[in-house]
Amino acid sequence: MKETLRKEWVIAIYLLLMAWLAGCGASAGITGNGDQDTDLIFDGINISSFSVTSENLHGGVWDTAITNTSNGNNLSPQLSWEPIKDAGCYVIYMIDTSAGNWIHWMSNNVSGTELPEGWASADEYIGPYPPSGTHDYEIYIIALKNPVEGLKGKFDDSNPDIREDILSLDTLDGTEGNIVAYGHISGTYTK
Repeated sequence: MKETLRKEWVIAIYLLLMAWLAGCGASAGITGNGDQDTDLIFDGINISSFSVTSENLHGGVWDTAITNTSNGNNLSPQLSWEPIKDAGCYVIYMIDTSAGNWIHWMSNNVSGTELPEGWASADEYIGPYPPSGTHDYEIYIIALKNPVEGLKGKFDDSNPDIREDILSLDTLDGTEGNIVAYGHISGTYTK
């Protein structure tokens, strides 16, 4: 009961913060699928972006196949992007921004740029399973010059510091500039 109440408070505070930022004229970013959207992580930071596509995203809605629901198959979505010059590897995060930045996908040291549906293992991906209503699921692909040992953030849990966790990938061995570029694609899923 206390855990549920705490999660509801975290979500309420997050939604209030997002509404306040929107009212203060927070600038909009461009998502990987070309739609205008608030970029949770890289908004206001001068880092190049690249386009990401997914065969599992239709009209801004994720396919049921990628969900961890009674109708879904819990398969990571298909993703494609062009190789990024100077990128030694890629990192993938999928975040439910409607639920306290709940991490659904964390993959490190990805080498390919064409990932088929179901590519990620069960210890890296758990599909959307919103408790109710419509939730926003954002995927970030971060191109890194050099691989990192581990990713910050708690898998299948709320991550209020997700922006700082992802931006920390830019510093490796005390030197900044490890992030080459990023891709962003987002969609919704309704229970």
